[in-house]
Amino acid sequence: MAFLNINATLPEKGRDLRLDLFRGIANWAIFLDHIPDNVVNWITTRNYGFSDAADLFVFISGYTASFVYARMMLERGFIVGATRLTKRVWQLYVAHIILFVIYIASISYLALRFGDSEMINEFNVAGLVDNATETLRQGLFLRFKPLNLDVLPLYIVLMGLFPPVLWFMLRKPDLTMILSIILWLTARHFSLNLNAYPAGQWYFNPYCWQVLFVFGAWCAMGGARRSGKLINSPITIWLCFAYLAFALVMTMAGRFPTLGGMFPEWLFSAFNPNDKTNLAPYRFLHFVVIVILVIRFVPKEWPGLEWKIFDPVIVCGQQSLAVFCVGVFLSFVGHFELSMSSGSLFAQLFVSIAGIAIMTTVAYYISWSKRQDKPLKPPPAKPVASPATKAAEKAA
Repeated sequence: MAFLNINATLPEKGRDLRLDLFRGIANWAIFLDHIPDNVVNWITTRNYGFSDAADLFVFISGYTASFVYARMMLERGFIVGATRLTKRVWQLYVAHIILFVIYIASISYLALRFGDSEMINEFNVAGLVDNATETLRQGLFLRFKPLNLDVLPLYIVLMGLFPPVLWFMLRKPDLTMILSIILWLTARHFSLNLNAYPAGQWYFNPYCWQVLFVFGAWCAMGGARRSGKLINSPITIWLCFAYLAFALVMTMAGRFPTLGGMFPEWLFSAFNPNDKTNLAPYRFLHFVVIVILVIRFVPKEWPGLEWKIFDPVIVCGQQSLAVFCVGVFLSFVGHFELSMSSGSLFAQLFVSIAGIAIMTTVAYYISWSKRQDKPLKPPPAKPVASPATKAAEKAA
């Protein structure tokens, strides 16, 4: 019965602020990246390498899911852990449907209000005009997704299928990671994907993107710790920096035609356009390199995580679901605002800063609201003085 033995190493109890920090950064970056023609989104990582905030979001989601529910499975059984995971999937689904309805209602209203028919096509909601009932039904089944509403359906599917994966990873973590890689490469080779409505396929291929989710779980279940010798090797670190430099050059070559023309066509076309849908191997490797460097140079005990300057982004990471939903909606508002105005540099800065400020305010409010729901701690009881003590006090 060796197969039933637990071979994974669970992380130590206690909050890892690195996860909150980077998840908050991912939420801010997703908001900025979803606003086209915005100079501020040049600060996000997608412009300087193959991977971007979406990769980070999926990885951390897998890490935190295993961190929370693996211990629950071990202490209270598989059924309890699986049902708690299912409860979380339901919360994600409800959040997606609410965002979906608000999103399409806002787009439809503004398109009619300003007579902008192109907006309906740009945000992929034309089906609502031609066949509203069927389009909404397909939206409930996660097959119809307006522009920028692709991440949550992916998250829902990955979380929904995670209970058996987590059960297996607790027993065979390395084998689980290998099988996940095989599925990813097989899906890429045979072009496996889920169909979307009314045509096409999912923008984030779940057969491929699951490898990032499982990779996050594998790191949480001791994979990063077991790889410590490799991660701390000077050769590994130098190779990582070299690959980051190469990714930067290739990404910039795709942004600037003059630079791109300096490279052979076979080299340039191998990395441009960046295959995001099926998670290109060079993209996955780029993210693995980033994870290695973070583990190496940003330990869990790093004092900088306590700096006040990081508080807003950490709070946004702690309230990730609400902040993500607000950010997706605000990205549409920002896009609309810039398209209806001059789109000046000032307007771009204002939209970006205002959006992040609103997301941060929402995060702080939710944090405060959750604290109010907790019962107040009773004041410490005063020690009762003994008769001898009272007599001594009177004598004094």
